Amino acid sequence: MTDQVLPYGRQTIEDDDIAAVAEALRADFLTTGPTVAAFERAFAETVGAAHAVACSNGTAALHLAMLALDVKPGEVCIAPSITFLATANCARFVGAEVVFADVDPDAGLMTPDTLAEALGRAEGRVRAVLPVHLRGDVAELPALQALAAQAGAVLVEDAPHALGSTMRFGNQAERVGDCRHSAMATFSFHPVKTIATGEGGMVTTGDARLAERLRTLRSHGMVRPAGAEPWWYEMPELGFNYRLPDVLCALGLSQLSKLPRFVERRRALAARYHDRLAPLAPLVRPAARPEWSDPALHLMVALIDFEAAGRTRLQVVEALRERGVGSQVHYIPVHRQPYYRERYGALDLPGAEAWYARCLSLPLYPGMADEDVDRVADALSEALGL
Repeated sequence: MTDQVLPYGRQTIEDDDIAAVAEALRADFLTTGPTVAAFERAFAETVGAAHAVACSNGTAALHLAMLALDVKPGEVCIAPSITFLATANCARFVGAEVVFADVDPDAGLMTPDTLAEALGRAEGRVRAVLPVHLRGDVAELPALQALAAQAGAVLVEDAPHALGSTMRFGNQAERVGDCRHSAMATFSFHPVKTIATGEGGMVTTGDARLAERLRTLRSHGMVRPAGAEPWWYEMPELGFNYRLPDVLCALGLSQLSKLPRFVERRRALAARYHDRLAPLAPLVRPAARPEWSDPALHLMVALIDFEAAGRTRLQVVEALRERGVGSQVHYIPVHRQPYYRERYGALDLPGAEAWYARCLSLPLYPGMADEDVDRVADALSEALGL
């Protein structure tokens, strides 16, 4: 057992990040102050969006998106089953029903075919489609948007894995978060994500009206009417305390300045993984990458034929841990969760099941050395008895 454990993900916090937080602690504002707006402007510019609205975490970002769209009880939102719980839960927070879409078994992404099948199962008005850019790879947004529009719904991108990812549909280069094909895109700044604020989230949009509603709803639903006394506020509708403090936005600004370096490093590590895992085929292969996607991978997912290897996933996970290599599973299909199984019954989503049966996330973060990738690949080979 080595003393140096490689987790599947880890934040990269450097001296200038610490200095930025210390400076914010000495400033006049700890909560909602000028650094929030500065972080929002910088983020919008980074992803090419017209507007960015900071909030307390990625789940809050999804909830705010549903609230801003006025999704109502009994309406329907469609989410892929391979995602974190929050993608589906955000619909239930506002009383909407969830229809789970299947995914490509090799990429884990909602596809036009799986969305069309899910739309065919939907009962009631479909208000939102929530594709997830799993691992950092980009879903096929133009086709998904077209299907959503035909159903009278809008697209909301769940993009916490994909900050820094780019895509090319036709001859046009695009950035995740620019919202060319969606009403909004949501992000998370949890420590294992591409940039970290501890906890934190962001919603981007091209719609000024939606941006204003997001800002109002993140702060209790309060507005200050023009011409009123300086202390006066009104609450036309219920909102939430989903604000992101200045001190965390200071960390976000510092981290955002390093995004190009973080992205470059993640891509280099991913390329090395592809080279080092190639000899383990066909038992092991990286998750499939769509031709239009150039990801800044958040997760390095290996698809492993455990049955053919004569090993269970648990045996492989434990063998990796003994060699100082952490791993994780992304994700247990959400339609399997007791809450959703009780509400909607058993579902047959073979793509999601095939993905879950094989997936294992290996260490990937900018602080890794090239030799760490070699160590992981060697440890995986040993764990599989190759």
